[in-house]
Amino acid sequence: MKKFLCAASLCLCSAVICAALALAADGKALFGKCAGCHGADGSKKTMGDGTPIKGMAAAKVAASLEGYKAKTFGGPKKVIMEGQTANLSSEDIKALADYIATF
Repeated sequence: MKKFLCAASLCLCSAVICAALALAADGKALFGKCAGCHGADGSKKTMGDGTPIKGMAAAKVAASLEGYKAKTFGGPKKVIMEGQTANLSSEDIKALADYIATF
């Protein structure tokens, strides 16, 4: 009986870990919505005058995204980014920032 309970516990723990990994935010997938304006590698100037995000540190990207979401960051065209970030969770923002930092 003890062996069965140990095996069942291990299976349950494995299932929980796998489910958590499956639900983890995917920065690359999230960036798909960003690539149209920022370019596939983040090097494009948005609307012709924005700052490229390529080369930005993850902390700076995350702070910017959090600021757009809170409507406390950005210039005159910030309303576009406010809309894009409105439904991002903190985990999404971290995953997206970490992915962008790899450019």
